[in-house]
Amino acid sequence: MAGSIVRATFTSFFENWLISQQIHLEDLQFLSESTNKDEEECKDLVAKVLSHYQEYYQEKTKLVNSDVFVCFSPPWLTSFERSLLWISGFKPSMVFPLVKNSVGEFLSDEQSRRIELVRAEITRGERDMEQAMARIQESLAEPPIFYLMKKTGKLVDGEVPEFDTAMDDLKKSLAEIIGDADDLRASVVRKIVEILSPVQSVKILAAAAEFNFKQENWVCRKNQRLQINLHDH
Repeated sequence: MAGSIVRATFTSFFENWLISQQIHLEDLQFLSESTNKDEEECKDLVAKVLSHYQEYYQEKTKLVNSDVFVCFSPPWLTSFERSLLWISGFKPSMVFPLVKNSVGEFLSDEQSRRIELVRAEITRGERDMEQAMARIQESLAEPPIFYLMKKTGKLVDGEVPEFDTAMDDLKKSLAEIIGDADDLRASVVRKIVEILSPVQSVKILAAAAEFNFKQENWVCRKNQRLQINLHDH
């Protein structure tokens, strides 16, 4: 019951969070397209947007602690969006193509060098986490979980607490790796913003938000076409 309440609370939060993100996107686009960009204004907006993302991760942490399994297949996302998830979120290295496409031609040699260092660091972090995730998945086919899962519904006295303990350990491992993945996602954005100027940061954050909304709109339009075709037949 508590888990379902937390899921419902997060779903409501996420819907409102997306509304705020749409407003931020409009502000980012306006400032990005403005001919007279004020650095302080850009800096303030970047800080506001990053704070908005931080709010998302704080709420997500509550959900992870309540129902970690739902975070790997969030019902509030479309099936297409869920197919793109990497350990319950976007893959951190996706940031680099956005940087290249939005501000790549305006980067100094020093900025490019520092970004490549961050890319190497993030790639190592992703590899470590993928290996950790593989170990968790492989553990499901090993004692005691495999043996106890085979007996689900036929557990005898003494095995039920053992099964519960094994599942609690699994949930803890999954919660830890989601936390590490979210830290890596936050880290890559923070480090890129530190390298870029406020004006460049506005452009990359606008590109990231626009990518998310275009992805959602594409799925919605595709689903609408599918429903029309099914209705016609």
